[in-house]
Amino acid sequence: MYFRAAKKSMGDISLSETIETDGDGSTLCLMDVVCLEENTLERISQNELAAVVKNLVSELLDERESEIIRLRYGLGGEEPKTQREVAAICNISRSYVSRIEKKALEKLKTQLNPEHY
Repeated sequence: MYFRAAKKSMGDISLSETIETDGDGSTLCLMDVVCLEENTLERISQNELAAVVKNLVSELLDERESEIIRLRYGLGGEEPKTQREVAAICNISRSYVSRIEKKALEKLKTQLNPEHY
């Protein structure tokens, strides 16, 4: 029984396992070599949320709302634009851009956090 259990864990290694020792006696551990940036998990989470938002923008919003949100927040990979720039592109007033944007953001917020509303 012992040999079966030992065989199963033969391929297991520890992150604190010593890989190398230099002339001074300092050790280099696997953990020193394999590391994640501190913000890697946060970036993954943000990327997942961005994908969800992009899907909601295309599925939940009508064509005009979707276009304005994409332009305002740079969802198409472009630089975010001001309300003035969006108004000029869409040939509408800045206040109308603001109203459409506000309505679209409320729709998105409700869909993203349904338990809060």
